[in-house]
Amino acid sequence: MSEEGDRAVSVIGFIGSVFSPWYRWSGRKNPEDHCCINVATYGRNGRFTMTDRGRAALRQSEDELRVGPSRMYWTGRQLIVEVEEISAMPHVSRVRGTITLTPSALTNVELALTPSGSHVWRPFAPTAEIEVNLTQGHVWKGHGYFDANFGTAALEDDFHFWTWGRFPTARGATVYYDGVRADDSTFALGIEVDRDGSVRMIDELPPQAHFARSGWFVRRDTRADGGFRPRQVLSMLDAPFYSRALVETQIGTERTVGVHEALDLRRFASPLLKPMIAVRVPRRPGWRWPDDQG
Repeated sequence: MSEEGDRAVSVIGFIGSVFSPWYRWSGRKNPEDHCCINVATYGRNGRFTMTDRGRAALRQSEDELRVGPSRMYWTGRQLIVEVEEISAMPHVSRVRGTITLTPSALTNVELALTPSGSHVWRPFAPTAEIEVNLTQGHVWKGHGYFDANFGTAALEDDFHFWTWGRFPTARGATVYYDGVRADDSTFALGIEVDRDGSVRMIDELPPQAHFARSGWFVRRDTRADGGFRPRQVLSMLDAPFYSRALVETQIGTERTVGVHEALDLRRFASPLLKPMIAVRVPRRPGWRWPDDQG
């Protein structure tokens, strides 16, 4: 999110692209054959890129993930993302450049989202600085976040719905993660992270506060001081099953704007939705590296 609050970016590296209809249609038996680096910019001249690529496009090591023309790598101090993608309709164009994320510190937190541990959340760096230098005029600095999710089952098989929000605070950042599992049990997680990486679990969470549904009527709520109604500041991604937005809330009398997500996995499970998603997520199974022989 930019310092001015008018631009934002999201980057997700997938091995087993959980939101790809091509991965679903394949039976999800070979995650390495459905990988991508999804880059989306928000604000003026925003672009969305999410190309489902085959096994040939994947190269990875302990510190680097390459998927076709784009890559992300860890230097020991920074996460660098080098972007070379083509955005989806209706604004088909090249998206190029570099994103640099510099965490203030790394945490050692890992939390299971299901009792079996089939899904795990790893908030590596809830407090970070970000520098964006991409095409379409997305050149800015701001604050960022770095996490990972790991799973051994399809999201829609284990969850009905979840919301997530990361909000910067004077001390660092506060992150809330609430959800309803497929068996109708619930989870509610909250962490406070200082800039030095120290983490405190929030035992007594603020109440859940509903706010306006997304353009596709996905219901949304987050945590807020009692009586405060959160509000959307900037719509980022508005899909039939998914909302991502900059949202203002109030935590312990401190007002803050952060990134919020709401995911309706009952909607996502609908087979009628998959062809719609495929329009935005093209499949490119082949790839040839410059050093390939033959």
